[in-house]
Amino acid sequence: MPAQQGSPTVRRLRLGQELRLLRERQKLTGAKAARELGWSASKVSRIEAARTMPSTDDIKSMVKLYRVDGDKLDELIGLLRDAEQRGWWEDYEDALPEEYTRFLGLEAEAVSQRSWEPHIVPGLLQTEDYAREVILASRGIARITHSGVRSRVEARLDRQQRVLRRPEPCRLTVVLDEASLMRRFGEPSVMREQMEHLLEISLLPHVGVHVLTLDAIHPVNTGTFIHLQFAAFDDVVYLEQLYTAHFVEDLERVAGYETAFDHIKAAALDEDESRVLIQRKAMLWRR
Repeated sequence: MPAQQGSPTVRRLRLGQELRLLRERQKLTGAKAARELGWSASKVSRIEAARTMPSTDDIKSMVKLYRVDGDKLDELIGLLRDAEQRGWWEDYEDALPEEYTRFLGLEAEAVSQRSWEPHIVPGLLQTEDYAREVILASRGIARITHSGVRSRVEARLDRQQRVLRRPEPCRLTVVLDEASLMRRFGEPSVMREQMEHLLEISLLPHVGVHVLTLDAIHPVNTGTFIHLQFAAFDDVVYLEQLYTAHFVEDLERVAGYETAFDHIKAAALDEDESRVLIQRKAMLWRR
């Protein structure tokens, strides 16, 4: 992948994954490897799960135990060097939940993103005013300060530029429930601007927007989810809840979400029909 699209989060995960595979090829358990290295079993586990960053000496010790050649060591050291870089989202980490910053780190290297949203216009497609109103709507529950609201809005707009406007953007396919176009946040003018923005951004060659109409038979009874696909890493599904978020990484379950998205998209309007419906909603918000 081009260096400018590299994500420290993905590099950390890939580094851990590579070290785990090398250990397994030698038919070593985590506990056995830890004993041979003179470490605790939890240290090996944390490194492989990308919860702890290894040092260069740690990697050299593991590579020696796993009987790996010099070229592989150079590759692993390169991954470590990239993993130690800062991601753009870390500028906002004080205002954002930890799980969400991890998601942003994964999203930065995704080649495809498929999103089902039954409640609101997704963050990647929001205008500044709409984003502010959405964040303010949850402020009383999440206890977000004035500066926190401002930081979250800035992070959302920055994310849009980083994901949708980068030199080689990921393919974004979104299915919105029609209700999300009718649920008001802020004044009608905010909603009208949001609908017009949706129309504009849906014309980007790497963006597909579909609407599941209210009179359609709902194919899958599930809440919001985002399916991320990578060129050199296993797919991940992101589920966001009121107070926390969850990542689905089990391949069988990820495949289930992929099938679910296909069913939802098949029941939704195509892109041209969706634009017509969004245009009608924009006209309604002019009243």
